[in-house]
Amino acid sequence: MAEVVQHRIEERIPELEQLERVGLFTKKEVKSIIKRATALEYKLHRLIVNKEDFIAYIQYEINILELIKKRRAHIHYHFKRDEIEFAIIHRINSVFRRATNKWKDDVQLWLSHVAFCKKWATKGQISKVFSSMLAIHPDKPALWIMAAKSELEDRSSSESARHLFLRALRFHPDNKKVYQEYFRMELLHCEKLRKQKEELEKAEMDLGEYEFSPEILRGKLAEVVYSDATGKLKEAEFVISLLNVAAIFDFTKELQDSILQDLQANYTADSLTWDFMSKRELEAPGAGEELQTAKGRASDINRREERCCQVYEEGVKSLNTEPMWSCYVTFGLERLKRKTNVEELKEKRQQRLLGVLQRAHDSSLLKEDYYKNWLHILLATGDAEGAASVAMAATQRYSQSVSVWSLSLQTLTRLGSGDVGRLFQEALTHVHPKESLPLWRLQVQWSVAHQSPEETEAVFKRGLLSAVAAVAMEIKESYLDWSYSTGGYKKARMTFTSLQENRPLSKAFFTTMLAIEKEQETPKMNSLRDYYERALQEFGTSDDDLWLQYIQEELGPLGQPENCGKIHWRAMKFLEGASVESFTSKYTLMQTGHL
Repeated sequence: MAEVVQHRIEERIPELEQLERVGLFTKKEVKSIIKRATALEYKLHRLIVNKEDFIAYIQYEINILELIKKRRAHIHYHFKRDEIEFAIIHRINSVFRRATNKWKDDVQLWLSHVAFCKKWATKGQISKVFSSMLAIHPDKPALWIMAAKSELEDRSSSESARHLFLRALRFHPDNKKVYQEYFRMELLHCEKLRKQKEELEKAEMDLGEYEFSPEILRGKLAEVVYSDATGKLKEAEFVISLLNVAAIFDFTKELQDSILQDLQANYTADSLTWDFMSKRELEAPGAGEELQTAKGRASDINRREERCCQVYEEGVKSLNTEPMWSCYVTFGLERLKRKTNVEELKEKRQQRLLGVLQRAHDSSLLKEDYYKNWLHILLATGDAEGAASVAMAATQRYSQSVSVWSLSLQTLTRLGSGDVGRLFQEALTHVHPKESLPLWRLQVQWSVAHQSPEETEAVFKRGLLSAVAAVAMEIKESYLDWSYSTGGYKKARMTFTSLQENRPLSKAFFTTMLAIEKEQETPKMNSLRDYYERALQEFGTSDDDLWLQYIQEELGPLGQPENCGKIHWRAMKFLEGASVESFTSKYTLMQTGHL
């Protein structure tokens, strides 16, 4: 190993001598480099090598390159690059190759090598790195795309890029992203050729030596890629994505028209086609004279939106589905959110949207989420009767949805409907018990605010009978709070006593009663002890904080500090697993005054 390391260090001597001779590094710095490089080389030649050692070696060499670059700029010396930088770059590439051969699965390591090659102008090396990487990782489409882009952008080789895309499609024949990028690449190649031809014509040069096929200049290769892609992937969303790529280039009008015809002829069974075709109407040119005033601009926008709606109307006639109506409603919501100072335009947008929402609901094809938007608009316009009607209709359409019931009940409560109590009961019969907690919360809030104490207590007692643990526990906590706020300490204590044996119980139930006791003018320590003891029966094996709070209570003005030892002994006996260690460390901190 020592001989190999020595040989590697000797290989550095010519470049180090040059660095010292031209004044980029001092003799002391050169010695420091040799010392550090020797240590790094030894790490690379151990029997068991680490990836981190290779990364550290590469990073050290790159740091040297960066330092050389700065010092060259500082002293304005730009010679001997072949003998200095190129030797270091060659060595870094060699170490990268060794690392990637050993850790072939580490994609990040391969990409670091690519990034290094790009930065330090070894672009000829990039192709080799990508080639080796793709031989090991052909299953990753993103790497094929990256390699092809590199060929096109870094090496200006559209032929190599095309070859890589075709190879990628053998491994990933149904990958949308590969097809999209291949399509984009052909259009970029076409654009490049058109610019070259234009520049040659401007310079009045003879085009005889250059071959500019009229078909390629019109984007025929991209058209071939499109045909192949849509032959395998018959999805409107994919076709639209290719059309959007083509729209970036100013010479693709014929291609765009061809794609549009294909979209309209073969993909009308997809709501995205109608959505796309409709929104294109917004981009149609407007009348120039009208655009001078705010009202004129609003009138022009309204006309465009009307044309969009006409396309949507055709869509819902031929494709009466939930996704189609969702596209129509989403469009209406987007337009309504757009700011305008012209009230007439705002009102038209709102009326249009309300009409669409009503028709979608009548067709039983309005998505659950849109009822919230509908109610919000009706409440904002002050249509209480309409909002109440929609709220009821929503619960009939989505009778098992907790969010719909919650929204509708909140709306009806806000409007002061007299039938809310019955609706709460109806909601709880339709919704799955495990999902009913939000409805119980709403019912408790409504009952406390609008019903008599007897009726509210009846609601709490019904909640206590729930088979769902989360509901029963939260109802107990709310019941205890309500008892204290309405009947004072005596009522709260009676409620606590009646419920403390009624499992399941939560820690919050006990801490609430402890807080109530402490709020009294003369808290009773015996009562506090009872509450702590009862809580520890439930949570004493896992909750170390509860034991610590009990100890702190005994150390307080009402407690007896001599009881702390017994409590500590019991805690160590009852606690299990990691809770013992946590309790010990926290107890020590408490004794030293740090907790």
